[in-house]
Amino acid sequence: MLLEQIKKPNDIKKIPASDMPALAAEIREFLVNSLSETGGHLGPNLGTVELTMALHMFLDLPKDKLIWDVGHQSYTHKLLTGRMDGFSTLRQYQGLSGFPKRSESDCDCFETGHSSTSLSAGIGFVRAKQLTGEKYTVVSVIGDGSFTGGLAYEALNNASKLNTNFIIVLNDNNMSIAENVGGVAKYLNTIRTADKYLEFRDDVYNSLKKKSANNDKIIESIRRTKNTFKSFFLPGMFFEEMGITYLGPVDGHNINELLRTFKEARRVRKAVIVHVKTEKGRGYEPAIKHPARFHGTGPFDIETGIPKNPRTVANYTDIFSTVMCKMGKRDEKVVAVTAAMPGGTGLNRFRNMYPERFFDVGIAEGHAVTFAAGLAAGGLKPVVAVYSSFLQRAYDEILHDVCRQNLPVVFALDRAGIVGADGETHQGIYDLSYLSSIPGLTVMAPKNKWELSDMLKYAISLEAPVAIRYPNREAYTGLEEFREEIITGKSEVIYRESGVCLLAVGSMVRVAEKVRERMKEAGKPCTLVNARFVKPLDVELIRDLCKDHELIVTMEENEAAGGYGSAVSMFMEKEGLKPNFLGIAAPDIYMEQGAVGVLMEKYGMDDKSVFHRIQEILK
Repeated sequence: MLLEQIKKPNDIKKIPASDMPALAAEIREFLVNSLSETGGHLGPNLGTVELTMALHMFLDLPKDKLIWDVGHQSYTHKLLTGRMDGFSTLRQYQGLSGFPKRSESDCDCFETGHSSTSLSAGIGFVRAKQLTGEKYTVVSVIGDGSFTGGLAYEALNNASKLNTNFIIVLNDNNMSIAENVGGVAKYLNTIRTADKYLEFRDDVYNSLKKKSANNDKIIESIRRTKNTFKSFFLPGMFFEEMGITYLGPVDGHNINELLRTFKEARRVRKAVIVHVKTEKGRGYEPAIKHPARFHGTGPFDIETGIPKNPRTVANYTDIFSTVMCKMGKRDEKVVAVTAAMPGGTGLNRFRNMYPERFFDVGIAEGHAVTFAAGLAAGGLKPVVAVYSSFLQRAYDEILHDVCRQNLPVVFALDRAGIVGADGETHQGIYDLSYLSSIPGLTVMAPKNKWELSDMLKYAISLEAPVAIRYPNREAYTGLEEFREEIITGKSEVIYRESGVCLLAVGSMVRVAEKVRERMKEAGKPCTLVNARFVKPLDVELIRDLCKDHELIVTMEENEAAGGYGSAVSMFMEKEGLKPNFLGIAAPDIYMEQGAVGVLMEKYGMDDKSVFHRIQEILK
């Protein structure tokens, strides 16, 4: 097995060129077999096998710097740097990360997880190299989906001023997670389909190369000639006009052509884009047919591609999807906005039913928020559906463009709380903190499936900005008999007793219910409150609860700093309220990957841990 010969970086260079197709096939077979057991980002990695192999043959790692945008496609890179044995633990607690990880390997020079960052980081390495006098090659790989992110264009603007080599590999598969949208996709499609240019380019290049031998001056003349042809045949030449050399399109599955182009790119004394065309999911038919589903997948049956553990009950995303469709039918002013995640956020059904009221803006969270502000100012009722960790990228737009103007935009935050396998870059444990800091923004979290439905309907009815956060898990169906009317800033008292009071936010109500059961078994009275609103606080209820409770316990799937517990404890201190206080929350860390239950237990957020902490205080 060729793959087993690769134990450390650069071992691929020991394998004969004639064996490269066989190695590529082995890598694809390994990825399909391994990820069928663990799950992971299969489609992006199957599409970049040859590209990654060519980069590893071209570069000297870890001396040279290879930066992966997002990092979904870094699995082959991990295999080629000697990490094959770790794939059985992929995305598991204390296992191999699904993204580049500096602590795993010196070949992971920069950690990623969110899109459109690789160009800025690459320019940083280039400038650092110039200042320190070191000699190495810098390559940033970015997908065409990530090219819709504004940060990529801020970086390109600066890359155009470089007077030294910087290689940008544009991995073009016409996909982000969903199919790409917008002008960038249209422009790249123009380049992809310029067949006349491609045929003419190859004919001229091959003809002149035969005459050039090893003459550098003639080779440089060929390069200039190619650029002239390119400018004639390709409309716009956006990159060239910015001052960035453009090479391509190149077949991303032809290692020889990739190597030839990379060598040519390294001779350019400024920023150069190598446009590489790949096929997402290549080599595995189910992934080719269903690229969105196999972008990130759980364990699956290899023969059919069908998930091994299919969901049989609705999750919170399903509930959101259903209610959005109902609200769309009920009110023609309701519109939906997402940033390249129509499937992940549950908006596919809304898109199919109301295509004229659905907007996928691509990977551009900041634009999504300000665009929604414009929609709201124009008299519509926009709902922005986005993952919690991705909305972090639009903080200024939420504060400045939506909330400062008190515009009725609803933010539906999926994947809130602990997300598990994707680890630090995707944990949704900061939203309550950053959203609660914004004046005028109402922040809610539902305890179960019915409350999410009620909250979304209520939020759409308000003439003010609202955020609702919920996890990507099975929608809780307990406590269905408790369904009080939602009133802004008012919590829901589920059980009123004395002694210990549990103030729980969203998903933690379910945990608090189990804590209360343990307290009852121990013969201790316990009040359970569904906070509902993180902002504004139900200060009247907190004052009242402090009169007959010796311990106030807040429970949230958010980091402690700046969250719900922080707000409650600050209020109690300000008011001089006397009960003891215990805040159950995530610690002030970047939480690692792992199953949700494992992480909850580790950080003292599960019912058993909370019960023991309460017992210690009561003693």
